[in-house]
Amino acid sequence: MGLGGLIDVEALSGLTHLRTISFMNNDFEGPMPDVKKLGGALRGLFLSNNRFSGNIKDDAFFGMRSLRNVYLANNEFVGKIPKSLSELPKLANLLLDDNQFEGEIPDFSSMGLRTVNLANNKLEGPIPVSLSNISPRSFSGNDGLCGKPLEPCMSSLKRSVHRITIIIIVIVGVVALAAISIACFICCGRWTRKTQLEKSSSELMYKKEFNNTHKQQYYKKGEHGKLYFVRNDRETFELHDLLKASAEVMGGGSLGSSYKATLLDGGTTMVVKRFRHMSNVRRDEFHEHVTRLGMLSHPNLLPLVAFYYRREEKLLISDFVDNGSLASHLHGKRSRRLDWPTRLKIIKGVARGLGYLYKELPSLTLPHGHLKSSNVLLDDTFEPLLQDYALVSLINKGHAQQFMVAYKSPEFSQHDIVTKKTDVWSLGILILEMLTGKFPTNYLKQGKSGNADLAAWVNSVLREEWTDEVFDIDMKGMENGEGEMLKLLKIGMCCCEWNVERRWDLRQAIEKIEELKERDSDEENSSSGIEGDVYSSRGMTEDAFSFSVNG
Repeated sequence: MGLGGLIDVEALSGLTHLRTISFMNNDFEGPMPDVKKLGGALRGLFLSNNRFSGNIKDDAFFGMRSLRNVYLANNEFVGKIPKSLSELPKLANLLLDDNQFEGEIPDFSSMGLRTVNLANNKLEGPIPVSLSNISPRSFSGNDGLCGKPLEPCMSSLKRSVHRITIIIIVIVGVVALAAISIACFICCGRWTRKTQLEKSSSELMYKKEFNNTHKQQYYKKGEHGKLYFVRNDRETFELHDLLKASAEVMGGGSLGSSYKATLLDGGTTMVVKRFRHMSNVRRDEFHEHVTRLGMLSHPNLLPLVAFYYRREEKLLISDFVDNGSLASHLHGKRSRRLDWPTRLKIIKGVARGLGYLYKELPSLTLPHGHLKSSNVLLDDTFEPLLQDYALVSLINKGHAQQFMVAYKSPEFSQHDIVTKKTDVWSLGILILEMLTGKFPTNYLKQGKSGNADLAAWVNSVLREEWTDEVFDIDMKGMENGEGEMLKLLKIGMCCCEWNVERRWDLRQAIEKIEELKERDSDEENSSSGIEGDVYSSRGMTEDAFSFSVNG
């Protein structure tokens, strides 16, 4: 699935005004494209999540003085990091993680370098001073690296002694192994035919037991490229049926790429999500966790249908929901159907689905972990369906902490922790987004840099004068419902409380949400029944706010 083959840079060389080139999240292969032919005006090169391989020439980026963004992560590049890359004067963002680069890291000359990720390669030696202020996570998975921000480097003498010690141990081991081999060879001639028969019988019994074990049967299927179905109430199909299907790229998110696949059996349409940041999870762990997710059943959860495991990538298959996501209706289509009663229905469904996850997955700290409007699908009746839930434990830790919504919460920003109330924070953000029509653009930012901005977005809502002007101007059906809407706004604020101890737990939030009605009762004014200002303002400056208003 996705685009593949080799990239012909010659075909693009005539585009003199080309500033950005992106082939991310596909299956392109072969050597590094000769991007020098695109000229020195190129500013962005995005080739992550493909199958490019081989060495990158040392002068591959020579003369590209305008290049600011280089994304080469999740490929199969080998050899040293090219010197010409480290000499780019305007380089700001560099992602080389999940390749097989080796040798020492060159000293980067760009003064504006903001983001660097070199994790999961084969790099070694001291980290250059120019990168000493980068997060340690950006160097993880390189056992040979040392120096700030990692552990101090060993002295040359210690390193030499260590190397000599290893050589001596290897020599002694080889001699001992040779002696044991000679002894075994002598004894081998004395074995009787009876012993050989007993050995053969033992091996046969072991193989029979091996083949009768369900888990090992699954291993065998995975090795032969089989899909594994987690629901018994669904028709099954094979991986080659998906590969033959009419495929349409739906988009590439922070966790992977999505494809709409229409099978050739008469129109069955599935969504295939391709994940390439789950390389640290073992096959048996993945199998057990995803099978558990497949057993979940609730009107407000998008059910998982099948999955495919390979070390390099994983596929999760679910049904296609034609009506799109809540985000597309709020910020894309500007759907007229999203009146107040519909939005209340959606929030109640989201809360119920989240409550079910908390009930069925009590051992998980983050039963969802990635709750946002683009992960809330809407069926034809605008009933919400949560997707991408309970994946935190499968995603590589560094990637999860950089991209998943739960890790933009104030508790992670301040204390590097997440709690059972972290999903409640995400629910509060979703409530405010639905009521105001404002999109938290900070979800698009990576890592902790987006955390403070997201809190500022919450405070920007809090700073609004609390009248009907705070609500989305495109939300119809507000007549006689302002009091209930104000209650929901305050519920959202209580869910977004910075202090985790004072923040509501999910049970409290669900109880208050379930009490809401489409219209105010006759004897009721706009009072919400929530006493006092149980939310807190962090005193953010106006310059710290980060949100967009869709008109």
